[in-house]
Amino acid sequence: QVHVAESGGGLVQAGGSLRLSCAASGRIVSFGTMAWYRQVPGKQRELVASIVGGGLTNYDDSVKDRFIISRDSAMKRVYLQMNNLKPEDTAVYYCKMVVNNAVYYWGQGTQVTVSS
Repeated sequence: QVHVAESGGGLVQAGGSLRLSCAASGRIVSFGTMAWYRQVPGKQRELVASIVGGGLTNYDDSVKDRFIISRDSAMKRVYLQMNNLKPEDTAVYYCKMVVNNAVYYWGQGTQVTVSS
């Protein structure tokens, strides 16, 4: 069984920074894409950023030049550095990891709240 867990959320003022971390544990022999999503009440979960094994990254336009995704496959972790946070970044942030040939797992989510 594979378990994925996020950490690092919290309350921050607009313009501040937070670093989210996501750790995987369990029987993992390979990693595929790692990604961060976010969701606000009443809306669909949306992709924030993703990173593939070769290091190629993809960002939603709303976070480009502010957020940085990185990964450490050896440590089974993916990170999201969030800078210049805005109130509209407030959401529950979820980590999604693709492991062991296209099986994906979600974390339980971590709340990020940005005050104006």
